[in-house]
Amino acid sequence: MSDGSESVSALSAPPRPRTLPQQSGRRKGFFAKLGPGIITGASDDDPSGIGTYSQAGARFGYSLLWTMVLCLPLMAAAQEISARIGRITGRGLAGNIRRHYPRWILYPVILLLVLANTINIGADIGAMGDATASLIGGPALLYAAAFAILCVVIQIFASYPRCASVLKWLTIVLFSYVATVFCVHVPWREALLATIRPSIHLDSEYLAMFIAILGTTISPYLFFWQASQETEEIRANADEQSLKRAPEQARDQFERIRLDTYVGMTFSNMVAFFIILSAAVTLHAHGITHLDTSSQAADALRPLAGRFTFVLFTIGIVGTGLLAVPVLAGSAAYAVGEAMKWPTGLDRKPLDAKGFYAVLAVATLIGLTLNFPVVEHYTHLTPIKALFWSAVINGVVAVPLMIVMMLMCHNKSVMGQFTRISKPLRFMGWVATGVMTLAMAGLFLTLGK
Repeated sequence: MSDGSESVSALSAPPRPRTLPQQSGRRKGFFAKLGPGIITGASDDDPSGIGTYSQAGARFGYSLLWTMVLCLPLMAAAQEISARIGRITGRGLAGNIRRHYPRWILYPVILLLVLANTINIGADIGAMGDATASLIGGPALLYAAAFAILCVVIQIFASYPRCASVLKWLTIVLFSYVATVFCVHVPWREALLATIRPSIHLDSEYLAMFIAILGTTISPYLFFWQASQETEEIRANADEQSLKRAPEQARDQFERIRLDTYVGMTFSNMVAFFIILSAAVTLHAHGITHLDTSSQAADALRPLAGRFTFVLFTIGIVGTGLLAVPVLAGSAAYAVGEAMKWPTGLDRKPLDAKGFYAVLAVATLIGLTLNFPVVEHYTHLTPIKALFWSAVINGVVAVPLMIVMMLMCHNKSVMGQFTRISKPLRFMGWVATGVMTLAMAGLFLTLGK
C-alpha cells in the first residue's frame, strides 16, 4: 500500500560503516525475503479460524466467500503498519505504547490480549488433539498435552533462526486446504459469482458470522507478533538496525515488508477462501449446517468427500496448530515483556529472558488445562463458547489498538523522520479501523438476540 518514497534521500543520518544492507537485501531470493509476514498470515488460519470458516461455509454456503475479498486489503494494511512500526522503532507495539501513551491504555489492552490468546491456545490445542485422535485413534487429551509441550520446548530451546525457519516451512501445510477443494466437484461459476457479487442477508445469524470472520481474520495478536518479529530480525542480522538509527536501509526494508506482508496476507485469505468453499460444496450441499469445531468439520467430510479429503483436512488442522500456538503464546509474551520492561525475544537464552519465556509457557499450559473435563465442567467453556468469547475479546482489543497504531504512524516521537506514509496505506488503515469498530458495535447489538 505504501509508495516507498518516504523521502529517504533527504535523510541526513551518516551511513553505517558496515556492508550496505540494501545491497545484501537485493541479493536475497524471493523465499528468503518472506518471514514475519508469511508466518503471521499463515498463523491466522489456525484450528480456531478453520472452525469459523468451516462453519461459515456449512451454514451459508457460498454467500460469505466475498468476505475474503473484503478482508484482504484491510488485513494487509493493518499488518504492514504494525510491521513498519516494529522495523522503524526497533520495538514491538507494547514497548511503543508504554513509552509514548498512558498506562490506562497499555495495561487493559495487554490483559485482554493475554486472556484472548490463552483461550485461543486452548481451543487450538484441543482441536489438534481431537484431529489426531480422529486420524489415528487414541486419547485426544494426551495428544493435546504432547502438542502443548512440543510448542513450548521448541520456542524455549530452539534458536530464533531455527524457530523462524520451522514456522516458515510449516506454512506449506496450508496447501492441504487448497488440495481439498480439488478432491471434490465444485460449481466454480456459482462460487466465483458469489465471491464478486455479495449476497448479504440482514438477519442476526448472518451478521454474527460476518463479524466472527472479521474478528478471526483481523486479530490483535497478529499485530503484536509481526511488529515484534521485525525487531527479532534486526537483532538476528548484524548488518541491520532500526530505521530510526539506520535510515539508509529504509527503501529496501519497506519494499521487503510490503512483499512479505502482501504475500502472507494473500496466502492467508486464499486458504480461508478454500476452507469456506470446501465446507460449502460438501457439508452445506448435504444439509450439514452446524459445526462446533474444526475437527467436526474434518469428521463430517469423511463420508461425503472420502478418506483422502478427510486426511488432508485433518493434517491441516494439526499443522496449522503447530504454527499458530507459538504465535499466540509468543505474541502474549512479547506484549507482557515489553510492557514490564523485561528482556524479550526468541533469540535470547532462557535464563536471560525468564519472564518472557515464563509467560509463553504459562499461557500455553493454561490453554491446555481448558481442555480438561473438570475445568470445562466448572467453567462451562465448551469449544464453541471458547471461540466466541475469544473473538469478542479480540474485537474489543482490536479497535483501540488499531486507533493507537494509526496515531503512532503520525507521531514523530515514535516514528522519527518516517511519519509520512502513502495515502493509500493511510486510507486503508483507517478504513480497517472503522470496519472493525462497526463490526464490534454490531456484535454487541446482536449479543442479546
